[in-house]
Formats: sequence, structure tokens, C-alpha cells
Amino acid sequence: MAPVEGPTRHDRIRQVAVVVSEIACVIGTLFGVGVLGTRVEESSGGSLAADATLIAPAVPAFSMWSVIYLGLAAYTVWQVLPAQANAPRARATGWLAAASMVLNAAWLLVTQVGWIWVSVVVIAGLVVVLGVLVRRLTDLGPGGAGLGERAVVDGTFGLYLGWVSVATCANITAALVSSGVRPTSPVADALAVVVLLVAAGVGVVLARRLGGRYAVAAAMAWGLGWIAWGRVTDAPRSPSVAVAAGVAAVVVALAAVAVRRAGPAGDGRVRARLHAAQP
Repeated sequence: MAPVEGPTRHDRIRQVAVVVSEIACVIGTLFGVGVLGTRVEESSGGSLAADATLIAPAVPAFSMWSVIYLGLAAYTVWQVLPAQANAPRARATGWLAAASMVLNAAWLLVTQVGWIWVSVVVIAGLVVVLGVLVRRLTDLGPGGAGLGERAVVDGTFGLYLGWVSVATCANITAALVSSGVRPTSPVADALAVVVLLVAAGVGVVLARRLGGRYAVAAAMAWGLGWIAWGRVTDAPRSPSVAVAAGVAAVVVALAAVAVRRAGPAGDGRVRARLHAAQP
């Protein structure tokens, strides 16, 4: 039996980098919630408020960030544990997790100064980083991870990816509106419906590529569902957009269920064992 490789200097550097990135993320969050700066919904001239565009989720949707931030803190603690220093899943995710935290903080800081289009670039980069991270977890499989580890690692980054995917659509729409792209109501509604159809398509693609991860689908359905609620209960009201958002949420959820039930035949790139182990 070959000896188990011990932690390397690179492993230790990675662990420290994640801790530092988590600290940066916390500082950025303090700006975003108004402790050190302006609250997100009041920054960038109000472009990111819940009633700023047709694609903005209602206020309760943003409670998802509390779950994600708690998960990131738990991940930071998990990855510094001695047993995780040289663990394959920690090695595969550590640098990407750190990058996601730095990008999260960067997004909050650029919105503070009103750089709305820069925020679009940052959040797009965040989606790519998270997509690669979750794909790595999919390729690796659970690797003997227990329920707690899967909740902290797979669950956190699945929710993170799903939520940020919806937030990207809202961010792009906010940037367009803030730049003066304000079509009349029928056209605006139609464009919003198209954006929501695209979001649903992204959810289907993610389900197929990532083995139908429920955490990703749940976060996307959560965001889309609150867009639907916002268009019924808050300005700007739009029954057609509300219906489209609700349908998109259902499509995303059903896509994940369908991929799970299809098993490995539904996507030859995903191992059979993942369908019983992913959160």
C-alpha cells in the first residue's frame, strides 16, 4: 500500500489564502449591509433595489445571502482542519473558493462607488468561478464525504452558484436600466420574459452538466420565485413577468429532478454514485 502524501507547502498557502479571502468577504459584506458603507439597494443610484427593474427579486429573496455567508464561514473552518489539508476535495476547491470570496467582496465594493457595469463583469466572473468549482466537485464525487461535509461544501457552493446565476440576470438588467435603456411597458415586459426564459435555460444546462444538483436548482428556483412575487406585490408590477418567473422556477426545479431520475444515462459525464450523494 502506497504511503499517503502529507500536506505540502502549497496546501498550507491555500488554506491561509482561503482564510484571508473569507476575511475580505466579511469586510465587503459590512459595506454591503450598510455598517461600513451604503446598503446595496441604496448604492449605484438605487439601480439594484428590489423595485428598480422587472427582474429584481423581492426583498426576502436576499436572505439567501445569509445562508451562503454562513456556509462560506463553515467551509473556511472545514478546510483548515488537519484532515483536510491534503484532501482531494479541499485541493480541488480551495483556490476557487478563495477567488469567489474575493470577487464577492469586489462586487460589493464596486457597487458602493456606482460602477454598475464593472459589477456586471465581476459577477459574471463569479459565476464562471463557481461553475468550475461545482463541476470539479461533480467530477470528484463525494469521495467518502459525510453528510456534514457535503452540506458545507457541496451545499454551500451549489446554493452560491444557483443564486448568483439569477443575480447575474438581475444585475445585467439593472445596468441596462441605469444606462437609460427604458423601453415602454409592453416591450419591457416582453424583454423581461425573454431574460427569464434564458435563466430557465441556464438552469436546465446546469442540471445536465452538474448531475442535477438540488442545491443549485433550489437557489435558482428561490430567486426566480421571488421575482414572480415581486412583480405581483411591488412595483414595477407585471402579471406576465410574474407568470414567466414562476414557470422558470418550476422548469429549473423539474430539470434537476429529471436529471437525477435519469441516472447516468441522462448525462454520460456524471458518475452513478453522485445521484445518491450530492446535496
